[in-house]
Amino acid sequence: MRRHLRRVITASGVLGVTALLWVLLPVWLLVAAALSPLLPGRWRALRLLWIVVLYATIDSLMLVVMFGYWVAAGGSRRVRSPYWQGIHYDLVQGVMWVLFREAKRVLRLDITTVGPAPDAHPGQPLLVCCRHAGPGDSFTLVHALMYWYDREPRVVLKDTLRWDPAIDVLLHRIPARFISPNPAAGADLDSQISELATGLDADDAFVIFPEGGNFTEARRDRAIARLRKLGLERMAVRAERMTNVLAPRPGGFLAALDAAPDADVVLVAHTGLDHLLTVGDVWRELPMDKQIVMRWWRVARDEIPEDREGRIDWLFGWWEQIDAWIEENRTAAS
Repeated sequence: MRRHLRRVITASGVLGVTALLWVLLPVWLLVAAALSPLLPGRWRALRLLWIVVLYATIDSLMLVVMFGYWVAAGGSRRVRSPYWQGIHYDLVQGVMWVLFREAKRVLRLDITTVGPAPDAHPGQPLLVCCRHAGPGDSFTLVHALMYWYDREPRVVLKDTLRWDPAIDVLLHRIPARFISPNPAAGADLDSQISELATGLDADDAFVIFPEGGNFTEARRDRAIARLRKLGLERMAVRAERMTNVLAPRPGGFLAALDAAPDADVVLVAHTGLDHLLTVGDVWRELPMDKQIVMRWWRVARDEIPEDREGRIDWLFGWWEQIDAWIEENRTAAS
């Protein structure tokens, strides 16, 4: 009941805001055009206005289209069938294409990939572990997996994203999980992740962000303190040496490994927008004129240790390598 009430409130709000944006668009355009010469950057206010209008419009259109899917499918149970899941994945791929096309044009963003691509060995399920930093990195990763590599992602995301009604509805129709990075006592998140990672097929990619949130110095300090509180001094010391990433939380990743014994692991690092931590940071950077570099590593399943402690050590080792890659590429770009 609470979920349905939340959707009614958030969906009504998005539809109302979108209608208001379009009805008063001439006014917003005049205001943004008048402000732009007074602000640093090239037409910063107009660029931001267009991104807001575009995102709100896409959110609203997705809600309308998905309501149509629900009616056509004959209700909640059938709309989650494999056929309708495929239709929803097609919708996501189209929406992502529009968003990133406009991001390249309006924000002057470019995405470059380095390393062996996830489709180097097609026909095998993948477990994809990505660092978490910067605005929209989860959208960027999903776009790359779907548009470039023809994968159907199963994503583990923070529960705060449920307040976007289109994301909320969509991710309850395709395989996905909303989780809290700080779950309540007794919450069995590992079982939820294990269930999501079970039964991956040849074009699936299970996506998880082991850090649990975007990198900030405060979160880094809390992650190190948490390791010490748990008596994991050696891991805390290793985490202190990593200055660009948070210490990974291995529980969800280990659960996914056990649930998908045939899947290789792909690790993803990226840099370019990771220094943008607040809305103010994003505003000051518009237009961004940035290149997002994504580095991919693929690890065959037989190279991953079988025991729990060995796997935790293996994951920390890869996070140390990702930290070093980020440091090197920041230095190269500066």
